[in-house]
Amino acid sequence: MMLVRPTSGRQPAMSLPKGTVDTQMHMYLPGYPALPGGPGLPAGDLPTPDQYREFMTWLGIDRVIITQGNAQQRDNGNTVACLQAMGNVARGVAAVAPEVSDAELDALGEAGVVGLRIMDLPGGATDLSALEALDAKAAARGWMLAVQFDGSNILDHETRLVRLRSRWVLDHHGKFFCGITPDSQHVDAVKRLIDTGRCWFKFAGVYESSKTGGPDYDDVAAIARLVASYAPQRIVWGTNWPHNLAKEQKDYPDDVSLLETVLGWLPNEQSRHLALVENPEELFNLPKWQV
Repeated sequence: MMLVRPTSGRQPAMSLPKGTVDTQMHMYLPGYPALPGGPGLPAGDLPTPDQYREFMTWLGIDRVIITQGNAQQRDNGNTVACLQAMGNVARGVAAVAPEVSDAELDALGEAGVVGLRIMDLPGGATDLSALEALDAKAAARGWMLAVQFDGSNILDHETRLVRLRSRWVLDHHGKFFCGITPDSQHVDAVKRLIDTGRCWFKFAGVYESSKTGGPDYDDVAAIARLVASYAPQRIVWGTNWPHNLAKEQKDYPDDVSLLETVLGWLPNEQSRHLALVENPEELFNLPKWQV
């Protein structure tokens, strides 16, 4: 059964600032089947836009970036339908082929898509071989790229990443599956990429790469604190709802505890406002939040 934790738990101890953007989550509607090559849809009842709206109210989220899931590969019909269902509070990140037509990109833009996804891990729809082609298309439209791969190999990819012309985000805490420390060369590479002025670093899905595990995720926390201190203007955050990798109820993250832990890696209220409001506005080219 797909695990969508009800929103009847305790409220977060910290209040999120008005205009908070959840920059990483997935949403599904009936009628959009899984396609070959992907991991399949979540089992059981699919998490719905209405459930996510309750989730937003519970945590204090005002805006959302809906990321195309791997299950539907490059068929963005579900994401487009979810954007329509969520209305103006939502924007999307799509998965497309490197040879995608301008007409398809035009249609996605009209639907609210503002970025393209590279997912160079098993089940991903578009891998790093398409990086330069999608970068050119994103840059021409003022869109961003969401880039996810095994961060163990970041030194191998750095030369290509540093040349990107579009705004882009290194997903899921870098996904350093090899396990790294603040002194690792991988962290130096992240700093150099951030120094280009086009790279952001996303706090999301910490449980997917942590070796030490929850509830504190000490290994990822050490890297996150360092990067946040180095470049507070380049951090964004996402819930990764509905946590598709959770297999059993005991493994399902407690969303309030997860939020408090991860946002606790940011040093102060100003840095949280940057990560939750101002930084995602810049990365995704969102309108400024009107207080």
